[in-house]
This record gives sequence, structure tokens and C-alpha cells, in this order.
Amino acid sequence: QVQLVESGGGLVQAGGSLRLSCAASGRTISSYAMGWFRQAPGKEREFVSAISWNSYITDYTDSVKGRFTISRDNAKNTVSLQMNSLEPEDTAVYYCEASRVYSGSAYSRYDYWGQGTQVTVSS
Repeated sequence: QVQLVESGGGLVQAGGSLRLSCAASGRTISSYAMGWFRQAPGKEREFVSAISWNSYITDYTDSVKGRFTISRDNAKNTVSLQMNSLEPEDTAVYYCEASRVYSGSAYSRYDYWGQGTQVTVSS
């Protein structure tokens, strides 16, 4: 089993930055692909970004390209999402997810997920 705990969310003004972190425990995630998803009130959970186990592949949804950067540190068993130039539309609960194979935006293929961290961007 992999336990994932997100942190780093909060309230920020539009144009600001936040760095989300995901700490894994239970087993190493060095062989897992990782992803970030988000869910706004009344909306479906949507893909934000994904990274392969060796960081060679990264993917982003169009709305965050050029603003968000995903990274991982397998030695520390963590994954991060640097979010810059935040917009009110980025307001959501952000979830970290792990997949045994690279799954990109395919939410149903992820095997583990955390409880989420709230990001609120004020205009």
C-alpha cells in the first residue's frame, strides 16, 4: 500500500505562487508514475499534470502549461507541483495520485491517491 499526503495548499491572490508537495509512505514510489488532479466545487475531477517514474515524461493540461511545473525526488519519496501565475480558475482541491504504469490523464488507471489539499486563488 502507498499512502499519499498532500501539503502546501492555501489562499493566495491571483498572480501568486504556491508549491504543493506530496509525501509518500508505505513503500517507495520510485517505480510509480505520479499525477496531480484537481476538483473544484460542483465539477468533475480533472487532470493537471503527470510525471513518469524517471522524470523523463511530463504532461500538463493545456490550461496550466507554462505556469505549473511537476517534479519528483525519488530519494525523498516526494512529488511536487510548483504553481505560478495562479488564476481564480485554479481554485480547487488538489490530489496527488500514484500509478504503477504511466497513466497521464487517465484518472481511472491510478492506484493510490491522497486526501487532497485546498488551493484558493482570490481575484
